[in-house]
Amino acid sequence: MEEHLTVGRVAELAEVSVRTLHHYDDIGLVRSSARTAAGYRAYSPADVERLREVLGYRRLGIGLREIADLVGDPAVDAVAHLRRLRGLLLEQRARAAATVTAIDRELAARAKGIRTPPEEQLKMLGAQLYDSIGSAYPATRRTEPRIAAKVWDALADARTVLNVGAGTGSYEPTGRDVIAVEPSAVMRAQRPADAAPCIAAAAESLPFEDKSFDAAMAFSTVHHWQDPIAGLREMRRVARRVVVFTYDASSPGWLQRFWLTRDYLPEFADLLVDWPSLADLTEAIGGRAEPVLVPWDCADGFFEAHWRRPEAYLDERVRRAVSVWTRVGPEAEQRAVEELRDDLASGRWAERNRDLVAHDAAELGLRLLVA
Repeated sequence: MEEHLTVGRVAELAEVSVRTLHHYDDIGLVRSSARTAAGYRAYSPADVERLREVLGYRRLGIGLREIADLVGDPAVDAVAHLRRLRGLLLEQRARAAATVTAIDRELAARAKGIRTPPEEQLKMLGAQLYDSIGSAYPATRRTEPRIAAKVWDALADARTVLNVGAGTGSYEPTGRDVIAVEPSAVMRAQRPADAAPCIAAAAESLPFEDKSFDAAMAFSTVHHWQDPIAGLREMRRVARRVVVFTYDASSPGWLQRFWLTRDYLPEFADLLVDWPSLADLTEAIGGRAEPVLVPWDCADGFFEAHWRRPEAYLDERVRRAVSVWTRVGPEAEQRAVEELRDDLASGRWAERNRDLVAHDAAELGLRLLVA
């Protein structure tokens, strides 16, 4: 019994009531696998591990019935649960940061005597706030034809294509049989009526048989996945060919490549602390990496797109369509925007980056992975 913890000790460590633990036991959610000599419930290491998962999901606001399905899945081990919990917590953090941004925006408006419309007030603390990243896409996120051509060329002669993390479908090839996968309801709702059929699913668990498609593609989405390596391996499993548009954050001096991260937003590096190396990403699909240059007049407003048009980053519509700005938090965003505005007005930005005007395209670490 030395490896077991009494129900009282577990309740103390987990900061829940004994009554809660009894309830979980009674409904079969977390059963104690032993009893003490006095007849009290006792928890083995495996019991504690399951309880940790249950409490982790519960404190994210997930209902007990859904939790029972999550922890009862025999195909998901403890490591997978930890990764899932980590992803949910990061999403929760992003929601909180977005909420703070909205509150700061309203406080600034009220300081000027401006009242926020009732509709916006109701959205402030709702789920729509986090999804505003997705809802902002149509304003600035469009297909960049020169980059799209590279992606479609890499698909070669594939007739059936799976688009993973498809978003609104702006880079889906025409003239091929495409199936899209997208977990966000907001993104799915914005797909055009004539877009490819779209399934609600995550990259890490694609609901398809092995080698179901000629090719699988993913465009500017891997950084949103809970487990990038698992997702890439799933793409490799379900398709004979894999094409992925992503970025390399592992080479020396990568943060210095782009003036925005170098001079104004060093917090970007914190977002990629656990990001796999380019070697790990390519190994996951068994392929190679090719550099993708960003044209100066890039039509798609992703993070690096405006490298020769710095004024664009002062436009909130541009920032709201890029998840980086929400993820770094409102303080970092406000500071970066104010410093950039000042430097543009004073000419310091132009002086520091005077060589950029001579280039029609820039190498900013974007990569096309092909296998």
